[in-house]
Amino acid sequence: MADITVKAAYGSVVEDEGFLFVGFAEGEEEDEGYVLFRQPLGGGPVWFEVNDEAFGAENAVAGVTLGPKGFEVALRPELAAAFGFATSVAVKIGPGCEDAAPALEALRDMLGGLWPT
Repeated sequence: MADITVKAAYGSVVEDEGFLFVGFAEGEEEDEGYVLFRQPLGGGPVWFEVNDEAFGAENAVAGVTLGPKGFEVALRPELAAAFGFATSVAVKIGPGCEDAAPALEALRDMLGGLWPT
């Protein structure tokens, strides 16, 4: 079971200022949970954050597990302090999650070998 769970209402894919951002959020309010992945458009390290910029780190993703209700991100143990000592984050994606398919596709491309085949 994941240490943190985000129940995504929508996904997003945005290119801005030389970066690709892929995110999943519970809603649009500041206090609602989210996960965000960021990578330079030309490739390179992936930044991952959960619920607040303070809970994020570069190269934090150790792997991803897909399930019938979303995916779970395993975090690198040495970076657990950056995430409040969490070691995994589940993203639950229900049938009503807006723009989930393009966000999942972009995330698969971004994470490359960390994404299960």
